[in-house]
Amino acid sequence: MMNKIMNLPKFVIIYIIVNHGKGSKVLRKAKQYGMRGGTVFLGRGTVNNALLEFLSLYDVRKEIILMGADTQTAESALEALSQKFCFDKPNHGIAFTVSACNIIGSICYQSEESEKVKGASNPMYQLITTIVNKGKAEEVIDAASAAGAKGGTILNARGSGIHETAKVFNIEIEPEKETVLVLCKAEITKGIVEAIYKNLELDKPGNGIIFVQDVNAAYGIYED
Repeated sequence: MMNKIMNLPKFVIIYIIVNHGKGSKVLRKAKQYGMRGGTVFLGRGTVNNALLEFLSLYDVRKEIILMGADTQTAESALEALSQKFCFDKPNHGIAFTVSACNIIGSICYQSEESEKVKGASNPMYQLITTIVNKGKAEEVIDAASAAGAKGGTILNARGSGIHETAKVFNIEIEPEKETVLVLCKAEITKGIVEAIYKNLELDKPGNGIIFVQDVNAAYGIYED
């Protein structure tokens, strides 16, 4: 049973892409601006991929920062971060947001609009993203598969949340994280999320977080 459910007007996921080495600086500032933490991914792209080229992920190593917040906090934080890191200047970074249906962890956030949106748009697929401590990704995949998922994708990352930062010799250490992406039919999303939540004990602070997003379009998905 998921506890501490809190309703919010709207929840968004923030993506910020900056040059390699700036991710931690962005995270530290983001927390000063009201964010509760985030996850950094390492990326390197090629101009042969149109999407990666659009996201500036080519020829240069990049860091992708992923954070979740209510709309008001996100807008305020992004404005401050944009000014601080000069996102308006070329090659200084880009930022964008996507809507999220639910944020699930030690506290569960459910958008007041999520049920209405689901009923209106009736998405065929949803993306379940789970961020857990290193070594736990396979457990996420196992739980998701048992609930009907066809598998998932694992990405390595590092985290900086309010329950996740330790200091060694007065130096901040960011623990390694694993991110699991599971694309599934919308009708089995709830069962998969509940299975992951239960098996990974995500009700305990610091164990991980899940968020669910509607997929607007999907290509390359084959049914048995």
